[in-house]
Amino acid sequence: MRYRLTLSLTAIGVASVVACLLSLPAAAQAPAAAKPDAAKPDVTKKAPAAKAWTLPRTPDGKPDLQGVWNNATLTPLQRPTKGTGSGHEFFTPEEAAQYTKEELDRVNGDKLDGVGNYNEFWRDRGHLAPDMRTSQIFDPPDGRIPALTPQAQKRIADKRAANRGHEFDGPENRNVQERCISVNNAGPPMTPTNYNANYQIVQSPGVVALLSEQIHDVRIIPTDGRPHVPESIRMINGDAVGHWEGNTLVVETTNFTDMTPYENSGQNMRLTERFTRTGPDMLMYEWTVYDPETFVKPWSARYPMYKTDDQIFEYACHEGNYGLLGSLSGARAEEKAAAAKAAAKK
Repeated sequence: MRYRLTLSLTAIGVASVVACLLSLPAAAQAPAAAKPDAAKPDVTKKAPAAKAWTLPRTPDGKPDLQGVWNNATLTPLQRPTKGTGSGHEFFTPEEAAQYTKEELDRVNGDKLDGVGNYNEFWRDRGHLAPDMRTSQIFDPPDGRIPALTPQAQKRIADKRAANRGHEFDGPENRNVQERCISVNNAGPPMTPTNYNANYQIVQSPGVVALLSEQIHDVRIIPTDGRPHVPESIRMINGDAVGHWEGNTLVVETTNFTDMTPYENSGQNMRLTERFTRTGPDMLMYEWTVYDPETFVKPWSARYPMYKTDDQIFEYACHEGNYGLLGSLSGARAEEKAAAAKAAAKK
């Protein structure tokens, strides 16, 4: 009934319009000259050029990098050696879509059937970088970490052999991430993670502070020209000193310990980071590893960070470190059981 009524009213309306037109003089019925329609744009005029973005600056004239930035990304550190994206520097649009689908499926925590600590609700996987590069590493051109030196191979093998069978002797045998002391994504370098991937940058004359959401580390980076601390002073996250090269903040970090190796690096690694704001909502982050004791040549990588309105929340790791307590207690229980079993055989 509703449709029939609509059709009837439409027919009446059309008939009324036709009758009115027929009653008008011929001149009025003739098409009038076209007039500009104020509601439509005048296509004969060129659209105004987009307003150029101007790099904001702090009161002391330095590029303003301040704000909260997110570094979640699907772009892998190293170029895949097989499958989608392998063998070339950039994904095609079709490969980008395929790689994204495959990677999100591979890491999907909702498919673990209760195994693991977080499901996908908590994750921030990000996207491939806009340039569709197949790896964060751009130098060397193959997108892969250079080979380890024989010296590094021996150092790594010796350390593993010394630790084998003593992994749970005490907290000192566990890595600093498990002990909630420091994590790789806090930097340097700031390796992307898939949750708590926010960083806040605050600047003042002569110093830049960089807060990592995960593990709540704050890196205080002086930019006032001071030198590095003496080589004898070693720090878990190294000694960072910054300076400005044009619009880029360059940070060089030295004086590491062997507690925070990056891709098997040694404590004499020198790491250079570059922070360049490339747009209102994008910050390009780049780093270069110089460690001739570990790698046969230096290597560099980059990824974009995106500005966000998200807040930085407190990251408490696991309060009381119950995980570490459980691991060490379990090891002591196993040792006690083994000792009892050995005594029973005597």
